[in-house]
Amino acid sequence: MASYLLQASYTPEAWATLVARPQDRTGVIKSVVKKLGGKVSGLWLAFGEHDIVLIVDLPDNASAAALAMAAGAGGALRAFKTTPLLTASEGIEALKKAGECGYTPPSA
Repeated sequence: MASYLLQASYTPEAWATLVARPQDRTGVIKSVVKKLGGKVSGLWLAFGEHDIVLIVDLPDNASAAALAMAAGAGGALRAFKTTPLLTASEGIEALKKAGECGYTPPSA
């Protein structure tokens, strides 16, 4: 399973609805992620550019894209960002491959 960092921002209308009727959306999000074959590792409300931060494990990129598409289609979000996460060992593997691939930077 691959891990993803998901960041989302509510629309002003969604915030107005949540303020008028506070509700915990964790169960809804967990249910959707489970239907996509994954699990939620953590979910937080946040200050700053994004209002919601999630760490999820999903079977593949298509499942992560499906989650982003479904969330975006709902109309309650003004932004949704998906960042694939690498384990430390995957990062080391990537570093080794980067060093062996023969890339040369542009020169003047």
